[in-house]
Amino acid sequence: MHAPRLWSLEPRRNEGGFDTTMQHPRFLRSLIVATALLTMPALAQMRGHGGPVRALGVLPGGEIAVSGGFDQAVIVWGIPTGTALSVLRFHEGAVNAVAALPDGGFATASEDGRIAVWRIGRPEPERVFTEHTGPVTGLAVSPDGLALASASWDGTARIRPLSGGPTRVLAGHAGNVNAVAYLPDSRIATAGYDATLRIWPAEDGNAPPVVITLPAPLNAVAVARDGAIAVAGGDATVRLLRPDGRERGAVEVGPNPVIALALSPDETRIAAATAGGTVAVVARERGTVLRRLVGPGLPVWSVAWRGDELVTGGSDRLVRRWNAATGEPIGALSLPRPSDPLAAFAGDRGAEVYRACVACHALTPEDGPRAGPTLAGIIGRRIATAPGYRYSEALKSMDLVWDAATIARLFEVGPARYTPGTRMPEQTITAAEDRAALVRFLEKATALP
Repeated sequence: MHAPRLWSLEPRRNEGGFDTTMQHPRFLRSLIVATALLTMPALAQMRGHGGPVRALGVLPGGEIAVSGGFDQAVIVWGIPTGTALSVLRFHEGAVNAVAALPDGGFATASEDGRIAVWRIGRPEPERVFTEHTGPVTGLAVSPDGLALASASWDGTARIRPLSGGPTRVLAGHAGNVNAVAYLPDSRIATAGYDATLRIWPAEDGNAPPVVITLPAPLNAVAVARDGAIAVAGGDATVRLLRPDGRERGAVEVGPNPVIALALSPDETRIAAATAGGTVAVVARERGTVLRRLVGPGLPVWSVAWRGDELVTGGSDRLVRRWNAATGEPIGALSLPRPSDPLAAFAGDRGAEVYRACVACHALTPEDGPRAGPTLAGIIGRRIATAPGYRYSEALKSMDLVWDAATIARLFEVGPARYTPGTRMPEQTITAAEDRAALVRFLEKATALP
């Protein structure tokens, strides 16, 4: 039960009817995409994910965006029309990061510990990196476009040539590394849950990183072409640092934690996405909040610039477009808020305990895909057998059936100890009465007709 943490040649079609192979010659593929962009009606709000939109990237040229979700899907969008050009299902966990490559490709990183490099129109990645032993949460491309950096909850950042070759390991954070960025001189900045920003030398060697300790766990980092750094996290403050790590200013954008940062193309503004459902647009030089983009009151997990537009991804499962100069949404903002799957269980203590799991697990078989498998029919079900979900080999080899005792034990000792090899974030429920309440709730809410 996951909980979000802030800190062949035959064409295959998904449920929405989208061709997920797109195996055409390049000129024909380009023609098809261009024709679609010219003739389809524009939709400013892009709907397609079955869970929160965790990651976003806009490819060079600004016509195509790529999103990654808690539903394990990567969606390639035509921005002018708001239509999905392809849905890619490769990852076996939430897609946490997207990075645009200078040559028009893109990279994705996931909770499954894998990084995939893609080309538009191809159904499978052209290259996969598997060095990390934990979820990958951040990606960055080197200034020369030849290397890819990644941040992971295995406590490291790693640098590898995109063409292949040895990987450099940056180890030193005490816990999860949540974000990574390159400085223009090819030094690397990493931000961690240990509340430190670390600036690493460009070349592998014995020189230690510069360590800057800040007041709260860090979730995001962005670097300008002049080397200035912006970093933010749990204390809802964007800190503006000089290239050597000295603090130049701080901007409070709260009250909610900052989840993602993005610099505008002209680098005069910083977009800070928050857990409260707003995006603060900060004037970089003055260190002030210019305006706030106010959404439907749900966490904004990802943000990217497209000229003077902002593209955001949130817990409402939508990719939205905004006019960054005015703070106004492009298209209708008032779309139906996702229904609360727990509304029918108001006052049930077990439902309240389960609320931490609802973003990643559906209770009924007809609900959309999430980062974790559906819990429908879980009582009496053998582990790693829910249809339509990709499990790790470690879980598929376990001899375990979910019942009241095994579910309670899972949350008593934690997923890492009870189900080794799981991608589920580590969590426990300390009170026995709360574990019992959760089990009773699941027995009712997940029973199949």
